[in-house]
Amino acid sequence: MSKKPLYWNIAKKNLSKKDKVMSSLLQKYSSPSETILTSRKDIFFSLCKSIIGQQISVAAANSIFLKFKKKCKNKVNAKTVSNLSFIQLKSCGLSKQKVKGIKNLSKQILDKTFNPRLIPKMSDEEAILYLSQLRQIGRWSAEMILLFTYNRSNIWPLQDIGLLRAISKNYKKNYLPPERFVKLLKKRFSPYCSVATWYLWRSIDPEPIQY
Repeated sequence: MSKKPLYWNIAKKNLSKKDKVMSSLLQKYSSPSETILTSRKDIFFSLCKSIIGQQISVAAANSIFLKFKKKCKNKVNAKTVSNLSFIQLKSCGLSKQKVKGIKNLSKQILDKTFNPRLIPKMSDEEAILYLSQLRQIGRWSAEMILLFTYNRSNIWPLQDIGLLRAISKNYKKNYLPPERFVKLLKKRFSPYCSVATWYLWRSIDPEPIQY
């Protein structure tokens, strides 16, 4: 894992001035031992983890990913996965669609029809569209990759259930919170929506998530 993003401390000061609720969350989770956003800087690893975690609980996703990692002999890369059979991958607990997504990802990285090196040069929206061309990767998964792998500073995943729950809880809104209000917060927190997202997640989950 890498160190925290360079913008992190500046973002916290900025958000504290803009929003009382965010200021309170930042103070509550300010302990030196508090986990913060870092990056594995391994897009294949992160994309596999994202595909595996789709539409299942965090506990189930972690269990399946450990089996997947073991099947890869702790070398989660495109070459290792390409050498595993469909049945071997499915035996980890993966659905057919998820196996196809992971196999397709390894193929595209190996034949260079998908080039992760292009992503740092793209805007957030360009990168989301590029990542979304991959099988099993939609907008939400692409946003998670930009947040956790590339540590982009202004990601606000509107489709994320955890974020919407946290907004409802902290801003005293019914669930689902009004879309207009969620977009208002995005405007308020820009250009540091990623940091706001992180602390809102933290307010509802004792286990910080990583991809």
